[in-house]
Amino acid sequence: LEKLEELTMDGAKAKAILDASRSSMGMDISAIDLINIESFSSRVVSLSEYRQSLHTYLRSKMSQVAPSLSALIGEAVGARLIAHAGSLTNLAKYPASTVQILGAEKALFRALKTRGNTPKYGLIFHSTFIGRAAAKNKGRISRYLANKCSIASRIDCFSEVPTSVFGEKLREQVEERLSFYETGEIPRKNLDVMKEAMVQAEEAAAEITRKLEKQEKKRLKKEKKRLAALALASSENSSSTPEECEEGDRC
Repeated sequence: LEKLEELTMDGAKAKAILDASRSSMGMDISAIDLINIESFSSRVVSLSEYRQSLHTYLRSKMSQVAPSLSALIGEAVGARLIAHAGSLTNLAKYPASTVQILGAEKALFRALKTRGNTPKYGLIFHSTFIGRAAAKNKGRISRYLANKCSIASRIDCFSEVPTSVFGEKLREQVEERLSFYETGEIPRKNLDVMKEAMVQAEEAAAEITRKLEKQEKKRLKKEKKRLAALALASSENSSSTPEECEEGDRC
């Protein structure tokens, strides 16, 4: 049982496998079947590792390109929004109503053609906020979330030193809005939240600037040492005189 738990990393699943093995007749596995099973298993493991590495790359890239948007709605959904819009600049130009239905254009045009109900959400449906909201509040929270996504994308696009502070504060606002729909608890005012975000963003920007300056100093120091070493090697080569030819030899 302990070995099964190590393999499955799930105690309940390991116990279920053990119980099934006791009551199952089973059969011998042929050599060709075992080869295919091992090949399939290694393929699944490699795909899982590739997916993990791809997610790590996406998280790193989004933290540089759109930290506020990724902090608000997640790296995957934020990347889909940017890809669907074409660029972060295009996404920043879109109004919140367009961001809300981004990815559901076919459903929108079909609804307009048939005079039916227009879609309430597009790609932002994959965020956790829409799934957590009650059925009657999904449209309301999708409008609110699209508004915050539009703000976050503009902050990321036009900030000199993008940080995730605004995205984290906007996420807190969405959480408070969800709580308001469920319990009626009054959320904080947007002005108060943005004042807090501005103070934290200035501190974060100053810290990032200090780190960048430190990295630049290190780079310049290494470059200076490299140039000094090249100059020293060049001077040694130029100052060295050729050996005198022995008598009778041609130089």
